[in-house]
Amino acid sequence: MSAVETITQSLPSLTLRNKSDESEATNQEEPYKYAHLLPVFPKDEHYPPLTPFEHVDPGFRALSHQNPRAFLTNATSIIDLTPRLGTEIRGVNLAQLDSGGRDQLALEVARRGLLVFRDQQEFIDRGIDFYREWGSYFGRLHIHPTSGHPEGAPEIHLVYRDANTTYNFEVDGRISSTSWHSDVSYELQPPGLTTFFLLSQPKSGGDTLFTSQVSTLSRLSPQFVAFLKTLKAVHSGFEQAEFSRSGRRGGVVRRDPVQNVHPVVRRHPVTGEEALYVNRQFTRRIVGLKLEESDAILNFLYDHIDKSADNQARVKWEPNTVVIWDNRITAHSAIVDFDNTRERRHGARITPQAERPIPALDGLEL
Repeated sequence: MSAVETITQSLPSLTLRNKSDESEATNQEEPYKYAHLLPVFPKDEHYPPLTPFEHVDPGFRALSHQNPRAFLTNATSIIDLTPRLGTEIRGVNLAQLDSGGRDQLALEVARRGLLVFRDQQEFIDRGIDFYREWGSYFGRLHIHPTSGHPEGAPEIHLVYRDANTTYNFEVDGRISSTSWHSDVSYELQPPGLTTFFLLSQPKSGGDTLFTSQVSTLSRLSPQFVAFLKTLKAVHSGFEQAEFSRSGRRGGVVRRDPVQNVHPVVRRHPVTGEEALYVNRQFTRRIVGLKLEESDAILNFLYDHIDKSADNQARVKWEPNTVVIWDNRITAHSAIVDFDNTRERRHGARITPQAERPIPALDGLEL
């Protein structure tokens, strides 16, 4: 048995022969452009526990810029997806941003939660070394403990589903594929600014939903928010690890799972905005409450996140789109509505870690 599980795929194309050839059109194999970015799952790949580090958000530097939005000067289109969350931008080449532009980008993502950049083929085609350099500017690159990654590039997290298989964290037997989460919130220092793009996508469907956790919090009564600020919750990666150990998603666990305690309401280090910080996928219980009390509060908050369409934005993918969001103040969910079309959805995520979540309540001990 090979020590590495990988995927080999090719796309059919139509090739016409000369008229003199009596044969008609035949299906030929055309190499997949992004085959070098298909997921692998080395069975012998193991990493030690993550260690704490000091994170300085690049957005801080942009606060002192004369025009913190100067990186958008040449944009040909800037459209807010909703009043509360998300902006779609055309005419800005992310691959060409200098350090000042990247600092301004970080600040804009912190303020809007989600930026959708169209026409970014140069960024996507720059390749793995560029992805690493890009992500490292915004924080220490996270290596996912269970997901697939390109050969030799564990820092690049991949999502993958095609006609035959899925290598995503998808739970069977549910009536909906919607699964709101903030990426790897079980880490001591979860991600901040996160970059994601699709390399292959279905003709229709496969969108991504986002919600503003600043807005979900703001809809609650001041008295209830004041109570939530006194709470902290356990976020766990054990269930995700067991999912892989059961043989799904590639069947590897390259770092022992962890759980960590985070505030239920956190403060953004740059903007000072307060955001709800719980999610169905990784939050398990509220510290200090009895099980029924914890479940009642968490299920209320999950239900609020699920149903608050007025806090949400939906990203419809186009080829060469790069989406950047702030995991500290948003949650998201992929939409698996294309499963019957048997089409490929192949995406890459660059995931820098940020600071340990800062409690909105001064003095709350974690």
